[in-house]
Amino acid sequence: MLDLAWPVTRPVLFSMDAERAHELTLSALAGAPRLLSWIASWTMGPPDPRLARVAFGRVRLRGPVGLAAGLDKNGVAIPVWPSLGFGFVEVGTVTRHAQAGNPKPRLFRIPDERALINRMGFNNDGAAALAARIRTLRSTGQWPETPVGANIGKSKITPNEEAVDDYVASTRALSGLVDWFTVNVSSPNTPGLRALQERSTLARLLPAVQAAAGDTAVLLKLAPDLEEDAIADAVTLAREVGIQGVVATNTTLRRDLLRRDPGEAGGLSGAPLWPLARSRIGVALRAAGGQLPVIGVGGIERADQAQELLDAGCAAVQLYSGLIFHGPGLPSRLQRSLR
Repeated sequence: MLDLAWPVTRPVLFSMDAERAHELTLSALAGAPRLLSWIASWTMGPPDPRLARVAFGRVRLRGPVGLAAGLDKNGVAIPVWPSLGFGFVEVGTVTRHAQAGNPKPRLFRIPDERALINRMGFNNDGAAALAARIRTLRSTGQWPETPVGANIGKSKITPNEEAVDDYVASTRALSGLVDWFTVNVSSPNTPGLRALQERSTLARLLPAVQAAAGDTAVLLKLAPDLEEDAIADAVTLAREVGIQGVVATNTTLRRDLLRRDPGEAGGLSGAPLWPLARSRIGVALRAAGGQLPVIGVGGIERADQAQELLDAGCAAVQLYSGLIFHGPGLPSRLQRSLR
């Protein structure tokens, strides 16, 4: 029913400021999770059990199409996402310190190209607040069977030389509460963050997060703007230190992918990102050599795109911008179309 209402609700939401519409949607989902999950299950619901697979060592994904980080930074709608058909959910990006993010406006739609530009800046309530919310969901019987991971990033106030401690603190705060951690060093909206993708820094950061995570899987998220050699090197390092997976890719700073550049700074996502993301995902897959799971992200909005990545060797795929432009029924439609 939520999907059936999309032709009516989309024009209303798109008449608003993009971030305001996003906040209202999350508030609605958080306000009545049991009711909305029940309604969504009538037309959407969980994936076909035959699509389930094990990834990242021992995480059982209910389906290969997951929710990417960024849509639900604070985990307020965790109980609802599985009812839309997502086989796994990633919340965040969350940081050690609560932070307001960059000045508004900071989220922009390009409807004719089905694209978004954001410069949010990791606005979130902090790792401790997310941990408290998860404990409440678990204690009240609202925690889903669908696996949930946390995407962690560096606080803006933390200098790069102290970044390792920052990531470790967030990991410890959420340890034992989520199914995996994704180390985000690839957002373009926190000054200096992408410098953490350098091999020497990753060689210190990843083992430290692993030690703090204990038995929980750790993944690494990379930017599409890295050169192919740099992506291959980062994936190779991830294999060497025993990271359980790679997420490729994040948003891009490139604007030549657009027919019309709106002149807004920030990371570009959505349909125009697909060719670049597909290329970089291929690089990551070759470097992984079948020994490291790769999650494909970037501009996915059709079943043939998701199937192409799965056939190429991706363990799973994630959506974000496609959900904004195609509505809440997209994940279940994609899952139903996959082999």
